[in-house]
Amino acid sequence: MNDLKAIDKQYVANTYARFPVALLSGKGSLAYDENGKEYVDLGSGIGVTSFGFGDDEWKAAVVEQLGKLQHTSNLYYTEPCVKLAEMLCERTGMKKVFFGNSGAEANEGMIKAARKYGAEHKGPEYYTIVTLENSFHGRTLGTLAATGQEHYHELFQPLPAGFVHAPANDLDAVKKAAIENKACAVMIECIQGEGGVVPLTEEFVKGVASFCAENDVLLCVDEVQTGNGRTGQLYAYMNYGVQPDIVSTAKGIAGGLPLGAVLFGEKTEFTLGAGDHGSTFGGNPVSCAAACSILSRIDDALLADVRKKSAYIFAELSGAPGVEAVTGMGLMIGVKTVKPAADVVKACMENGVLCLTAKDKVRLLPALNIPMDVLARAIAVVKDACA
Repeated sequence: MNDLKAIDKQYVANTYARFPVALLSGKGSLAYDENGKEYVDLGSGIGVTSFGFGDDEWKAAVVEQLGKLQHTSNLYYTEPCVKLAEMLCERTGMKKVFFGNSGAEANEGMIKAARKYGAEHKGPEYYTIVTLENSFHGRTLGTLAATGQEHYHELFQPLPAGFVHAPANDLDAVKKAAIENKACAVMIECIQGEGGVVPLTEEFVKGVASFCAENDVLLCVDEVQTGNGRTGQLYAYMNYGVQPDIVSTAKGIAGGLPLGAVLFGEKTEFTLGAGDHGSTFGGNPVSCAAACSILSRIDDALLADVRKKSAYIFAELSGAPGVEAVTGMGLMIGVKTVKPAADVVKACMENGVLCLTAKDKVRLLPALNIPMDVLARAIAVVKDACA
C-alpha cells in the first residue's frame, strides 16, 4: 500500500491533502484499511454514504439496474429518472426536477435558472444573486464566485460577475444588497457546512423568505450537504418553515454514486425549456435507482432516529473537557475544540475513528443509520481526543 500512496502522488493531481490511510473495504459504518485496522466512519465521504458502506438494499437496487441499462442519453425516457423525480416532488411540494452529477453542477443549474427567471420576469439587468458571507457553493468558476469566502477566490481571478455577499443573519444587509444590485435571487445554505457547520437563525431565514416573496426575488436554497435526511428533516429548509423557489441537492441523495438535482417550485417550474440546460450523465439510471432506494427509506422513523442520535451527540460533547461549543443540526455537527481541530482528528484516526474538519471545528457526518452502540463507541473516542 505504500506503493499505492507513491503512485497516487506521482499520477493523481495534488489537489487533496489526503490522510495517511488507504481504505480497502467497509460495511455499514465500519471501514478497514490496508493493514486490516477497523475504523468507525463519522465522515460518510463528506455526507455521501447515507446508509454506510455496502448497504445491501442499495447494492441490490444498483446491481439490478446495471443488468438493465447502465446509461442512455436524455433523449429517451428511463424509469429510475422519472420515478425519482416523482418521489422528490411528492416529498417536497416542488414541481419539477433537473438531474446532474454533483453539488456544484446542481448549483450551476440553480444559478442559470435564477438568472433566466430574472431576465424574463423583471428585465435583463436583474441578474445579480445575493449570497452570504462564509458560504460555500462549489468549485466551478460560477459557484466559486457565489461562495462568500475570499480565500477561495484569490488564485482564480477574474471570477464571473453577478454575485454580491451579505453577512449571514443580517436581514437588513441582504435586503439592501438585493435592492441596490437588482437581484434576481437570494441563495443560502440553512447550515453553512464548509463555513464551520453554522446554522442560520430561524428569524433570518423566514425574513429572507418573506422579503423574496414580497419583491419577486427567488429564494434559492443550497441543500447539497444539508439535504436528504442529514439535519433530521428531509431537507434543512423544512426545519425553518419556508418553501424555496429553487433547491439544489447532491451528496447523500444516491448513497455513494454521483448525482445532483435542482428542484423547481411553482414560480420556476417552467423557467428552463428545451435546450436551456443539459447534462450527458444527468439522470443516469444507475445513480437514480440508487437514489430511489435511499429516498424511499428516509422516512419519519429514520428522521426521528437521526434527531435522537443528534441529541445524544450534543449531550455527550456539550461542555465536555476541551470542547468549547457544539453547533449544527441532526447528524451534521461541528465541534469547536480547545486543541487545533486537525490534532483532534489525528488522535481520533489513531484510535479508530474517522472525522472531518470544517474551518476550526471537528466535523461529524455519520451515516444516517449508524447503530447506536457504534456511535457511542466513536463519540467516546472523540471525547477523549478533545480532552
